[in-house]
Amino acid sequence: MPRPLAGLLAVPEDSRLVQALFLKGLALIYLAAFASLGVQIVGLVGESGILPLAEQQAYDAATLGIDRFRLKPSLFWIDASDAALLAAAWGGVGLSALVFMGIWRRACLIGMFVLYLSLHQAGSAFLSFQWDALLLEAGFLAIFMTNGGTRLGIWLMRWLLFRLRFLSGISKLLSGDPMWSGLGALSAYFETQPLPHVGAWYAHQLPETVLRAATAATLVVEIAVPFLFLAPRRWRFVGAWITIVFQILILATSNHTFFNPLTLLLCLFLFDDRALTRVVPAGLRRRLVRGGTRPGRAEGLVLLLLAVPILVTSLAQAARLAVSATPPAWIGHLADQVRALRISNAYHVFPTMKPKRIEILLEATWDGETWAPVRFRYKPGNPMDAPAFIVPHHPRLDWLLWFTPSGSPVFFTPYARLVERLRAAIPEVVALLDDDRFADGPPRDLRGSLWHYRFTDRETRRRTGAWWTLEWIGPYHPAPMGQSPQ
Repeated sequence: MPRPLAGLLAVPEDSRLVQALFLKGLALIYLAAFASLGVQIVGLVGESGILPLAEQQAYDAATLGIDRFRLKPSLFWIDASDAALLAAAWGGVGLSALVFMGIWRRACLIGMFVLYLSLHQAGSAFLSFQWDALLLEAGFLAIFMTNGGTRLGIWLMRWLLFRLRFLSGISKLLSGDPMWSGLGALSAYFETQPLPHVGAWYAHQLPETVLRAATAATLVVEIAVPFLFLAPRRWRFVGAWITIVFQILILATSNHTFFNPLTLLLCLFLFDDRALTRVVPAGLRRRLVRGGTRPGRAEGLVLLLLAVPILVTSLAQAARLAVSATPPAWIGHLADQVRALRISNAYHVFPTMKPKRIEILLEATWDGETWAPVRFRYKPGNPMDAPAFIVPHHPRLDWLLWFTPSGSPVFFTPYARLVERLRAAIPEVVALLDDDRFADGPPRDLRGSLWHYRFTDRETRRRTGAWWTLEWIGPYHPAPMGQSPQ
C-alpha cells in the first residue's frame, strides 16, 4: 500500500481519548434526539397526525415509483404504523444507552443511523432541519470509530466541522440580506429567532453598538476561523476555543435543540489526547481507552471508498453555494444518492434574518361566544410567560409554526392540517399542546390572527412583568398552494 494511503488509514495513538469521549457524547445527543421524537412523532406524522406518513408514502409511490426506495430509504416502507414510529424512536433511545455504556457499539451505531434516517424521511417538514442532517452525517462517520478511528476518519470529522461553520458564514453574505451586510442582524435575531429563551431577552437589551460589533464578530468567527481547523496543532486549538466560546454564547441566548451541543462535540477533533489530559481526570481516561481494538484493513478501505463521494459531493455543494456553479451530471446523480442517505450535506444557518417576529395566534371557542388562545408548550403566546430554555429538546410543531407566516406555501398545509385536527380534538395532536381544555371535547370553532411580538424593554419589564409587547396585524387564513395568505 502506498505510504500516503497507509498514513491515512493508520490509527493515531494521540486520538484514542478524543474518539472515546466523542462516542460517549454522541450517544447522549442521539438519545436526546430520539427521546424528543418519541413524545411527538405520532402526533406529527402518525396515522391521525398532522401530516400522516401513510399519505406521504402514497404520494411518493405515485410520483417516484420504484425510485422511492432509493431516494427515500426508510424502514417505514415495511411498516408505517404508529407502533413502528414509536418503536423506532424509543428503540433509538435504547441503542443510544448501549453505546454510552460501551456495549455492541458498532452494531448499535449502525442501528441508530438507520432508525434516525428512517424517522428523518418520515418526518417530512417536521424533520427537515440542518441539525437532523448534521446528526446523521456525524453519526455515519462515527460508525467507523468504534475500534479506533483512522486519520482519515478524524480528517473527515474536521472537514464536516469546517463545512458546517464556513458555509453557514459565507451563506450570510452571499444571500444578499442587508441585515447581515449592514451588521444589523443581531439587533433583530434575539427577538425573532424561532424559540428564544430568557437569555435572548437580556441579549436584546444590549446597546446597538455592541450588537453590531457582535454581528461582525459572528461573520469573522464563521468565515475566517474555520480555516484554523485545517491548520497545524496550536492554530487548531485557537480555532477550537474561539468556536467553543461562540457556541456557549449561542446556548446562553438561543434554543437550537441539539445543534450547538453537537457542534461543541465535533470540536473535540481539533484537539488530541495530550491536550485533553489537562481536563480529563486520569481515572476516567483509563476507563475510556482501556481494552481498545484496532480497525482492520478492510474497514479502513471501506471508509476510504465512502470518503470519495462524501468529498466530491461536499465540494460540489460548496461550489454551488459560493459561485453558483452547476456540477456535471454524474456528480448530480451521485449527490442525489448521497443526499438521500444524508452522509454529506450543505449547511447554511440563518442566511437571512427576519426583521420582525410575526406570530400566529390560534384561538378556540367552545361556546361560540368566548374566544381564548390555544396554549402551545413553547411557542410565544402569553406575553407574561417567560421564554423557556429547552435545549436539547426540539418541539417540532412549535418550531414549524415560526415559519408559517413567512408566506411560503410549503408551510400552509401543516397549519391547515393542525387546525383540522384540533377541530376534531384528535388526542395525538392535542398531546402536542399544553392545553387541557380539548379533553372536554372538540371546540365549536377555531380562528387565527397575526400579531407582531416584540421584547419589552427593561423599564416595561420591571413595571409590568411582561416579556413581550403585542400588536395586532390582522386575521390569518392558510392559502392553497400558489396563493398568498391573508
